[in-house]
Amino acid sequence: MQVEGEWIAAPATQAVFEAIESAGHRAYFVGGCVRNALLGAPISDIDIATDALPQTVSNLAKKANLRAIPTGIEHGTVTVVAGGIAHEVTTFRKDIETDGRRATVAFSTDISEDAARRDFTMNALYADRNGKVIDPLEGLDDLRAHRVRFIEDPDQRIREDYLRILRFFRFHAWYGDLDEGLDAEGLAACAANCAGLESISAERIGHEMLRLLGAADPGPSLGAMEQSGILGQILPGAGIRSLLPLLHSEPKNDPQVILRLAALGGEDVAKRLRLSKAQARELAFLREEVGSSNTIAALAFRHGAQNARNLARLRAATFEQPFSPEIDTDIARAAVQVFPIKSQDLAQGGPALGAELKRLEQIWIEADFVPDRAELLAMAKGNTDENDD
Repeated sequence: MQVEGEWIAAPATQAVFEAIESAGHRAYFVGGCVRNALLGAPISDIDIATDALPQTVSNLAKKANLRAIPTGIEHGTVTVVAGGIAHEVTTFRKDIETDGRRATVAFSTDISEDAARRDFTMNALYADRNGKVIDPLEGLDDLRAHRVRFIEDPDQRIREDYLRILRFFRFHAWYGDLDEGLDAEGLAACAANCAGLESISAERIGHEMLRLLGAADPGPSLGAMEQSGILGQILPGAGIRSLLPLLHSEPKNDPQVILRLAALGGEDVAKRLRLSKAQARELAFLREEVGSSNTIAALAFRHGAQNARNLARLRAATFEQPFSPEIDTDIARAAVQVFPIKSQDLAQGGPALGAELKRLEQIWIEADFVPDRAELLAMAKGNTDENDD
């Protein structure tokens, strides 16, 4: 089995391999880049595993006039930058001790030991510099079947790092066979160990959840999380009832992660997932407006077309109503409207001015943006004909 692609043959990447292998060490592509190449999915990161120790990798890189950055040298990782491309080079490792959050590792020279400490069989695939695949744990069969399966004992893998519970569901959403369902043994182990997620930081949980929600169809994974009690463990009150119709109404290849999160519901979501300020603001806006009396046209005018489209889909999903794509025409029209009245057009001053502008704007919106400036000024409180020039 071979993996192919320009990313393998890139001179900069081959230079990293040459620097390591010319000194008698072994080096292999590993993990996501191999998995995604075999699946025909985009390659975002290039990870390399080697039997060379971290300091040796740094020395060899510098000798080859490549930049070496000790990004995680205590864990065996050196980032080697060649041709502007970052390559995460990590020494083979084996776990010595784990506590469910982090592992104490020892360096190894055995690729099988390195493979055995990984989470899923599809992530324990390696390839040499020419793309020839090395499969120490028979992960190719699982990859071909789009089956996300823990390496050896699922309970042990999960107790090494409880975040692997969420990774199990995320990987199924991204790489699994959605029609076949999740691996039963892995799912049972996740359910049995879900209390361990309490030891994982909100940042790590949030990172995994947002990546899961970014999959083309996270519905089956989130459904399994709900049924197993895991979704309620990390987001009390959350459920997929509104999410499923929302996913059905979404345009293809345009996942709106925070919109999907709003459809899930739940308590203290921004805090529990440690959302950024911008994400928290977007989520709060969606949750506040989904049940408000503001029309979609008003929301498009005041908050833009994208926010209005998201709210239209969220309202339809939440209140179990059909979503009509024709609403996009109304949203586009409302979003480009310009209110014809300015503050200097009115006689009021102080707080009364803002209130009157808001009142007239609401009248104008409810009248489908039809009244012109003269008509609105005629409705203005305290204005006389002299004001309307």
